[in-house]
Amino acid sequence: MHKQQENHEKNNQTAVLDVRDVPKIHQWLTLSLQHLFAMFGATVLVPFLVKLDPGVALVSSGLATLAYLLVTKGQIPAYLGSSFAFISPIIAVKALGGPEAAMLGSFLAGLVYGAVALIIKTSGLKWLMRIMPPVVVGPVIIVIGLGLANTAVGMAMNDPATKAYSLSHFTVALFTLAVTIVCSMYFKGILGIIPILIGIISGYLFALSRGMVDLSGVKAASWFDTPEFMFPFVSYTPHFTWSIALIMMPVATVTIAEHIGHQLVLSKVVGRNFLEKPGLHRSILGDGIGVMIGSLIGGPPVTTYGENIGVLAITRVFSVFVIGGAAVAAICFGFSGKVTALISSVPSPVMGGVSILLFGIIASSGLRMLIDNQIDFGNKRNLIIASVILVTGIGGAVLQFTETLQLAGMALATLIGVFLNLVLPGRENDSELLNKMFGVSDNDPAA
Repeated sequence: MHKQQENHEKNNQTAVLDVRDVPKIHQWLTLSLQHLFAMFGATVLVPFLVKLDPGVALVSSGLATLAYLLVTKGQIPAYLGSSFAFISPIIAVKALGGPEAAMLGSFLAGLVYGAVALIIKTSGLKWLMRIMPPVVVGPVIIVIGLGLANTAVGMAMNDPATKAYSLSHFTVALFTLAVTIVCSMYFKGILGIIPILIGIISGYLFALSRGMVDLSGVKAASWFDTPEFMFPFVSYTPHFTWSIALIMMPVATVTIAEHIGHQLVLSKVVGRNFLEKPGLHRSILGDGIGVMIGSLIGGPPVTTYGENIGVLAITRVFSVFVIGGAAVAAICFGFSGKVTALISSVPSPVMGGVSILLFGIIASSGLRMLIDNQIDFGNKRNLIIASVILVTGIGGAVLQFTETLQLAGMALATLIGVFLNLVLPGRENDSELLNKMFGVSDNDPAA
């Protein structure tokens, strides 16, 4: 506790604005727009890939962030944007029952967050580490990234009109990818945080010069327009099936593990132990409520964004009011018909070029988790668990119970990994798992 107090005092000396500081009016907009730009590219890419309204995604992102700030008592400066982990599950569920089924599945995933938050509040973290250690979470994250590889490459290489290979389209994708890589490698400061946005803008302009952009929709759109919201029992009647639940709910356990990792990084950046105060249970609950808010209006599930944590680290502006300003700006952008139409006019190869890098980074982050936690693949137990998860997940294995009930892909791989981890001999004890993954012990308040 004394060490935590010293970190807090050191942070106060270096922070430009602390967590509860209110920025001056002339600074507020600029600081908030930085966070908006950081999350914008990835947040609009998800609805583009799963064919949901990008305007709704922006609105749900803003509302989810405001709800998160409220649930965490305005003590954690985190922004919530569209989650890539749910792309494959949403596509799979939409094939079963349309976007309505995807919204119901997202709501059920949000309930998982709530249940996990309640158990962490009462029982600590040990139970979660018991079922989702790094040897399970790492390969599942790799599956999330590599499972989308065909989608990214298909968007990059093929003409969306004919579905056939197009060198012109692939050239645009490679140009977009190259710009994004250069920005990631060589740009510093805020520009280094928004390579996705810069890549999309550059690719868009290049595609425009090659006649691939149709601006008629942008010209016809009004500046103010209501997004295509989907409200349950108004726009549609939810219909529960176990297939929806089995596809969507297991993914929440993986995103929760990622969420905890983000909270640890954020705690180091800001100099406070957010797992202790306001508590990990509040943070996870806030994330889950954000997911449910999105599902109630037709938006994709959300998650805390590493890009915005990067903005915090660079600017040293930790104010939740700045984060809240970015959330309000996102909501305003969502109600702009021009902005929504402009996003919709982005050619597929541009998004495909960015996706090649993004999905690869997701897969690499799973590999990094295995390395950081020193997973020994000379150990047959670890080798078996990781191998089975990778092949069943990337291979698209399906466990078909009935015509309407199935367990497939990443969800099936996750459950198989959890099962193998629990039944195979040689599992590490809880203290080792906690210390390896999160650097805490059984005596830590977060445990």
